[in-house]
Amino acid sequence: MNPSTAQARVIVDELVRNGVRHVVLSPGSRNAPLSFALHQAEQMGLLTVHVRIDERSAGFLALGLAKTGTPAVVTCTSGTAVVNLHPAVVEAQLTNVPLIALTADRPVDLYRTGASQTINQFDVLGIPTLHLPEAAAEPVTRSLICRAIAADGPSHVNVPFRPPLTPSDDAWPASDRDTWTATDRAFSVETRPSDLPARTLVLLGDDRPERLLAASRLGWPVIAEPTAPGGFRHGSLLLNAGLPEHLRPEAVLVVGRVTLSRGQQTVLGATPIVHAVGDRAQWPDVPFSAARASTWLPEPAALDDEWTQAWQSAVKNVSAAVDDLLDATPWPTGLHVARDLVQAVPSGSLLFVGSSNPIRDVDFAAERRPDVAVHANRGAAGIDGSVSTALGLAVVHEGPSYALMGDLTFLHDSNGLLADHRPDLTIVVLNDDGGGIFSLLEQGAPEYDSSFERIFGTPHGTDLTALCAGYRIPHSIVDGPEEFRSAIAAPKGLQVVEVQAKRDELRALHQRLKATVSKVFTR
Repeated sequence: MNPSTAQARVIVDELVRNGVRHVVLSPGSRNAPLSFALHQAEQMGLLTVHVRIDERSAGFLALGLAKTGTPAVVTCTSGTAVVNLHPAVVEAQLTNVPLIALTADRPVDLYRTGASQTINQFDVLGIPTLHLPEAAAEPVTRSLICRAIAADGPSHVNVPFRPPLTPSDDAWPASDRDTWTATDRAFSVETRPSDLPARTLVLLGDDRPERLLAASRLGWPVIAEPTAPGGFRHGSLLLNAGLPEHLRPEAVLVVGRVTLSRGQQTVLGATPIVHAVGDRAQWPDVPFSAARASTWLPEPAALDDEWTQAWQSAVKNVSAAVDDLLDATPWPTGLHVARDLVQAVPSGSLLFVGSSNPIRDVDFAAERRPDVAVHANRGAAGIDGSVSTALGLAVVHEGPSYALMGDLTFLHDSNGLLADHRPDLTIVVLNDDGGGIFSLLEQGAPEYDSSFERIFGTPHGTDLTALCAGYRIPHSIVDGPEEFRSAIAAPKGLQVVEVQAKRDELRALHQRLKATVSKVFTR
């Protein structure tokens, strides 16, 4: 057996031994030994291989597969193929997702010789590279693969292969030895007594699920972003509208990355005590307001039941007012679609939400359902790779899956529709023909109307029906709420449901929304 084939089979066997069950493969020449080994392992029933021709989409598919906590692998050939994995690795790094980038390389003696598809791949993905020695001994290979799997967050394994790159036999390495390294990715939640005051408000963002769940049960009022458990419905709207005096906290406990609302940053800046909880030096503190930081959760010394009840009453009144506003507003808007989608999906569903307006629409308008798992790429908060991430999540989810995203987000990763595994995933696309998020920012103000459409609104006029037909993906356009609920009722395979909306009234709607919440406080 040639050395490249032998090492590739050991690598794949060690991945399987450590629990990896999904590998995303982008085809190439230099990674041929890995491709053959992965195909053989799939034929043996050891894992599932997903093939993607676009490395960027491949990376995000693997990200979605790994978001539930089980490591997933993306592998590709050498050169610029590797660099295309960087966006997904960045997202994984910021959200502690166990994504393993397994990249093939040319032998180091070809560096700086002008050899084709040869670049310096050390640390090219922005994280330390585990470089496997060429044709390394089996214990070395297995040990380094174990290190990659045990990493906190993503890891990059780089493997140089020398020809021959094709196998000459089908011998598979034995992996029943008990001398190989054992890895453990378990995470425990620790709580400690604290002196935080009874009127402490908890903000939950994107973090480890175990810690978020524990934080949601501490007993203080909770405002949670859609990817976190629990929390008040419309909590972010209360912060955006400006808290009245009787609801203002004396301290804020921040767990995870809170990134959706400017109101969050306002309350953090106005509160005298901010305690941030995160991993090691990665505690969440965007406005640099944290007076304390820890890796553990503080336990309440006391709770203010009257203050908590005031929060509950305010949220109840705001929820009723927001629903009345939306019921009086013509369907559809992003807020309508987010509210109706979260309300309608079956229990046990998974929902992936794209960045920009959709995640904020869910945050502002949708109910909090503990029986629906909500995911989003909130590490770098980019729109790229969303279709592929949703597909990855849907593949490993046991139940119906949904995704909600805007038209630009959908178009940015339309290559993700080129899928060899098509799970039960319904992708809802709110198509307002451009960048609706910018309508709500400073550049969407009336004084910038003369330049807005050209450089921010960016209408594209793409026919999504024709695009989906090119990928042979079922597609439908819905015009009303009843038709929408019917279209998403029974997901079967991969399909796209398009809702066409307008952007011209979006800014005014959100201004009415904020005014509605503020009015509740003055009654």
